[in-house]
Amino acid sequence: MGRYLVRRLINYIILLFVAISLAYLLAATALNPRALYEVRNPPLPPASIEASLRQYNLSDKVPILERYWIWLKGVLFHWNWGYSPTGIPVGPEVARRIGVSTRLLVLGTFIGIISGVAAGAWSAVRQYGVRDRVLTVISLILLSTPTFVSATILIILATDFNNSTGIPFFEFTGETGQQGTEPLAWLWDRLQHLLLPTLVLVMVNFPFFVRIQRNLMLDSLGADYVRTARAKGLRKERAVMKHALRTSLIPTGTYFAFSVATLFTGAAFTETIFSFNGLGQYGVTTISGNDVNGTVAVTAFSGVCVLVGAMLSDVMVAILDPRVRLS
Repeated sequence: MGRYLVRRLINYIILLFVAISLAYLLAATALNPRALYEVRNPPLPPASIEASLRQYNLSDKVPILERYWIWLKGVLFHWNWGYSPTGIPVGPEVARRIGVSTRLLVLGTFIGIISGVAAGAWSAVRQYGVRDRVLTVISLILLSTPTFVSATILIILATDFNNSTGIPFFEFTGETGQQGTEPLAWLWDRLQHLLLPTLVLVMVNFPFFVRIQRNLMLDSLGADYVRTARAKGLRKERAVMKHALRTSLIPTGTYFAFSVATLFTGAAFTETIFSFNGLGQYGVTTISGNDVNGTVAVTAFSGVCVLVGAMLSDVMVAILDPRVRLS
């Protein structure tokens, strides 16, 4: 299995390089950093604009392949991802926002995924029962509710709770707020600010994995190998856990691994609503702000997430499916 994973890793790295290169060429072609300087009042001299753009390797008067080569050398040899049109280094900014997004997203996403898989399997075993139907209705309601609507409802409820109790229990603006002098006050402050975003992310991920796991589990429960195991005298609980659940987790594991790719860049709504300066919000800002290097850096990190997700998928499938290890 080690050789298999090494071969896959080499293929993914090549694909990642190609994807990042295409992202740079597309961003450099489509975005126009010069426009940010031309709209300033009072207007800047054209020579000054050109000098600033050349300083940051953003001038559209320089051949695009030359700009790409300068950018690539900076990344490979100096880990320099370039500068924004306003002169802000892209690398440190992306690194800071990755930390913000990690603190915001990881807990809620994994709670939503794990609880969704468990609830989906539990629901499939009780197909067409009252609890299965209730869980199905809840999942469909959550699936049909946009993220910003769920977040807005939670903010309204949290505000009413704070006002009615007189206790600012829920905080929903930014990462931190006023911290007391008590020990671990900073930790409590961060948890207060993370509570509502975490609930929103659970509400986003939970219903998806409930529906996916329920359908896959139903397919496995009706398979011949499960009926054969039961006919041989294996208890129902054992047959479900050892045969049906394990088999149904193979495609779920693949979907789970690739969801890592959208974990950071797919939460722009959540970050914007709760005023978290994370990577998803930064990605939207770089595109609207004609920031070529920032857009490419976010795309590169997304590509790395896809690579990690693909490797996790290969590992999880190899663990769950012995046929992959044997081949």
